[in-house]
Amino acid sequence: MGLLDSVLGQVLGGAAQQQQPQGGGLGGLGDLGSLAGALGGLLANNGGQGGLGGMVSKFEQAGMGDVIGSWIGNGENKPVSGDQLQNALGGDTIAAIASKLGINAQMLLPMLATMLPALINQLTPQGKVPEQGLGNQDDLLGSLSGLLQGNKPT
Repeated sequence: MGLLDSVLGQVLGGAAQQQQPQGGGLGGLGDLGSLAGALGGLLANNGGQGGLGGMVSKFEQAGMGDVIGSWIGNGENKPVSGDQLQNALGGDTIAAIASKLGINAQMLLPMLATMLPALINQLTPQGKVPEQGLGNQDDLLGSLSGLLQGNKPT
C-alpha cells in the first residue's frame, strides 16, 4: 500500500479505495498524475508558490515555522489542521489545488493535512531544505509519483 492509499484510507475511511471509477481514478480525485501535479505546483521551484522555501516562508509568516520545520527535520512531524494549512497557504491556493483535483476545499484540506507532513518529510531525508530546492515541476513530478505509489526517493 502506497502513501496515497494510506492517506486516503485514513482521511476517507477507505471509501476512496472502494469507489474507484471505471477510468481508474481515485474515487473522484483524478489520477496520481493530477495529484502529483497539484503537489508539484506547491513544492516545485518553478511552481506558483516559490517551492519548498516559499512554503517555509508562508508557514513562518503564519506563525507555524516550527510545524513545517518538524516535517523537514529528522524528528517527529508536528500535526497541522486543515484550517492552519488554509491560513498558511491561502484560500486561493487551496481552491486552485481542489479545482485541479475536481474536489472541494473541505475535502482537500484534511488530505493535505495528513499528506503534506509525510511527503515533505520524505522529500527532505537529510533533515533540511536542499539549497537548490526540490527541483522544477517536471523533475519533482517523477519523485512525487514514486512517493505517492510508495517508492523511496532516489
